[in-house]
Amino acid sequence: MGTDITLTAEDGHTLGAYRADPAGKARGGVIVIQEIFGVNGHIRETCDRFAGEGYLAIAPALYDRTDSKDCALDYTPEDIAIGRDLKDTFSWDLSVLDLKAAMDVMQSEGLKVGTVGYCWGGTISYLASTRLPVAASVVYYGGQIMPYVDEKENCPLLMHFGEHDNGIPLEDVAAIGKAHPDAVVHIYDADHGFNCDHRGSYNEAAGDLARQRTMELFARQLG
Repeated sequence: MGTDITLTAEDGHTLGAYRADPAGKARGGVIVIQEIFGVNGHIRETCDRFAGEGYLAIAPALYDRTDSKDCALDYTPEDIAIGRDLKDTFSWDLSVLDLKAAMDVMQSEGLKVGTVGYCWGGTISYLASTRLPVAASVVYYGGQIMPYVDEKENCPLLMHFGEHDNGIPLEDVAAIGKAHPDAVVHIYDADHGFNCDHRGSYNEAAGDLARQRTMELFARQLG
């Protein structure tokens, strides 16, 4: 269903991306933001699934700013270590710039744009809501929001967290909700990564409910 494309950011950087188009006219555009594992099979499948719901979906390869172009990691301990090292080299500002390159493509095609990010990408989706003119943003277990918690979102913001996520204290989730009273924050009886069916922490019930809520938001805000 999808194809590999090249995007160009405003600073001249070129990066790869995976693009999945719906069968008919797109209802809107969804930028799918990777975990620390790059644009891997799971992220591509996620784009294909959004396309199956009628949305143009693009996943920018954010690691293309490193020496690890075309990075696609698995969920083994070894790959988790690689992903964490890559993530730690990163600039949030440049990641948002790369998202804007995808947003520009979608807006040039007349589409309203939303973002959805998972894990590391969840924090970037949050930053998209505060820094880019998107129509909706969805955060799945974004664990590094607290340093930016005082930034104000410019669009409807939906956030999903796992009650048993050892990496994101529930105190932080409460603080995020308090700082963003207009956002909708859901906590699930699940662990980190509960949406990803490639991971041992996958929770089908939580993943299905979070996805239903995500699609309802996109239907309202994107078309």
